[in-house]
Amino acid sequence: MSFSVKDAAKKVKLASRQLANLSSQEKDAVLMSVAEQIHQRAEHIIAANKRDLQDAEQNGIEASMLDRLMLDHARLQGIADAVREIAGQPDPVGSINNIKRLPSGIQVGKMRIPLGVIAMIYEARPNVTIDAAALCFKAGNGVILRGGKEALHSNLALAECLHAAFEQHGVAADAVVVIPDPDRAIMQELLTLSDDVDLIIPRGGEGLIRYVTANSRIPVIQHYKGVCHLYVDKDADLAKALNILDNGKTQRVSVCNSLETLLVHESIAADFMPVVAQLFAEKSVKVHACEKAISYFDGAEAATEEDWHVEYLALEIAVRIVADYDAAVEHIQEYGSGHTDVIITQDYSTANRFTREINSAVVMVNASSRFSDGGQLGLGAEIGISTSKLHAYGPMGAESLTTEKFVVLGEGQIRG
Repeated sequence: MSFSVKDAAKKVKLASRQLANLSSQEKDAVLMSVAEQIHQRAEHIIAANKRDLQDAEQNGIEASMLDRLMLDHARLQGIADAVREIAGQPDPVGSINNIKRLPSGIQVGKMRIPLGVIAMIYEARPNVTIDAAALCFKAGNGVILRGGKEALHSNLALAECLHAAFEQHGVAADAVVVIPDPDRAIMQELLTLSDDVDLIIPRGGEGLIRYVTANSRIPVIQHYKGVCHLYVDKDADLAKALNILDNGKTQRVSVCNSLETLLVHESIAADFMPVVAQLFAEKSVKVHACEKAISYFDGAEAATEEDWHVEYLALEIAVRIVADYDAAVEHIQEYGSGHTDVIITQDYSTANRFTREINSAVVMVNASSRFSDGGQLGLGAEIGISTSKLHAYGPMGAESLTTEKFVVLGEGQIRG
């Protein structure tokens, strides 16, 4: 029988009503069982992932996507730990905040409630299958997961962990649906199901996100590319700056919180750029440099206007020497993607200005861009890093998957 996304969405909507009524203890018990199922089924998941990796390599998939696709015991442990951390967090649903009594005598507050049904559309990132499902479940939402064809076997194996845990605790299996068919027509139909789906979250390449945004009849939270900047100020600790640059650019290049542009204040360039050049030579980082910076590097290419916009996701970076702090801010405001930007400075007033003037989703002072991650920022995991300012901005945890309704408590008052 062929898969019907329309029928699946209706079933998820029905199941979401059950989720909305689960107690905090019931939800957390299910999530702990999901984590245990990941451990119990680790060999099965890794075997499924190897099938995906083999197919991807045969199809010439680029190295950065292969890195995102790969699962091993360490990564599965990290996924399971994230689920446990989500289980241990406060329940975002049901609390009534800011209750106040008005002159009429009524009491007014706002209660957090689930959004309903969320559809995730993502590429070769099988960890998203569990992260998204766990966060949506914690927030009382049903979820439809449409992963890329490159990770199909991995996603289906991970879905078995979810459904086994649901069965243990009497939760409807339809609370989480992993679309088993990568046919693009199914995704296109999903984007039209506004009667049953409340929110679409695309996570992947810029082309995917722009396509979903342009074609969806359902509200979309965009997770655009991460053109992340590191600005090294004239008052920077250069040892800190070099270490943070190394971590942000070379630790893991295929992720959206890796650094793509280095900006250096011209007054410290003579001291800092030679050690940067040495680091990049040791780590085989390809450099696109401005006119002032290119002489410091062997084999660097002259930076073009396009280079300042690029999310390389590789051992590759754009480098620019700027005249001052204001020039650095102007560059970030012109070319930044609203994801994550970092300043290195020991001057408190400069750091304070940067946090006020740069309105990216995550702004950092003297810390690696690699911390721009839901798990690292205390959310347990993230469903993505929103670059949309409405509803949610930055790494999205369980609370970002809820909304609020007004609750009014009265004692028979009528409006005069």
